[in-house]
Amino acid sequence: MDLKGSRCVRLNDGHLMPVLGLGTYAQEDVPKSKAYEATKVAIDVGYRHIDAAYFYQNEEEVGAAIREKIADGTVRREDLFYTTKVWGTFLRPELVRQSLERSLKKLKLDYVDLIIIHIPVAMKPGEELLPKDASGKAMLENVDLCETWEALEKCKDAGLTRSIGVSNFSHRQLEMILRKPRLKYKPVCNQVECHPYLNQHKLLDFCRSKDIVLVAYAALGSDPEKEWVTKNYPLLLEDPVLRTIANRHQCSPGQVALRFQLQRGLAVLAKSFTEKHIRENIKVFDFQLSSEDMEALLGLNRNLRYFKDLEFVQHPNYPFFDDY
Repeated sequence: MDLKGSRCVRLNDGHLMPVLGLGTYAQEDVPKSKAYEATKVAIDVGYRHIDAAYFYQNEEEVGAAIREKIADGTVRREDLFYTTKVWGTFLRPELVRQSLERSLKKLKLDYVDLIIIHIPVAMKPGEELLPKDASGKAMLENVDLCETWEALEKCKDAGLTRSIGVSNFSHRQLEMILRKPRLKYKPVCNQVECHPYLNQHKLLDFCRSKDIVLVAYAALGSDPEKEWVTKNYPLLLEDPVLRTIANRHQCSPGQVALRFQLQRGLAVLAKSFTEKHIRENIKVFDFQLSSEDMEALLGLNRNLRYFKDLEFVQHPNYPFFDDY
């Protein structure tokens, strides 16, 4: 995939981001080697956008795969777009650069293409991903997001990242950043849960008005049996409307769900560690949904959120109570 080609979106800072990315999150019981293998396969079949995070705890493996594909001549570093994220234990402004430098050390890369605030909820700093007190309650902090953002701006100025953005922000938190005095760089993107059951149309309109790209994660829905996921929710990929459209186009429901987001103007992440699905997902550029298909898919919206992160519900910046 050529970074100068039509499969990219130009961000508000001028950089190009491929609109289809490989998601690399996996639960703790999945071997870290799976991320290494999936990243290599993805690069071989044409993915040029790799989405990862400190929280995923597999950046060493993902970095090794990237370096291997650079070493064997499959890609150059400048052909790839790598995203990492600042977890909530690093949101104090004095810790933001430390978070990025930790990722770079694990990756053994000189820079990332994008670093985003993972969630606008700050937690007590430490080595635990979700620090808790003696009673088992999450230890949350109230950190000024504008100061966190200023620290990210300094990382961009230092050349450690090309672009800076956010994730899981509602319009309320985005406006905190956009209205900040002496704002130097706007967020280039807001990465959020987005799929036909939660199409985020209000947030999409807001982000478009501010020249911020919406990036969809959980675009294929999620398995409610997995950790962090709301239980007893329907499986998106079993939806009869999605399956009917897939049959019509002789493709998979997953491909339809991904293509739906691309035609709405979003960038989209496809998380899979299975070679068959990795190869299948990149074929979303091979077909076009009709206006009738798009209308039917938009009609599936239920404002159904698989990821509610209820551990953080008491935090003043908890984003999921907001309408958009």
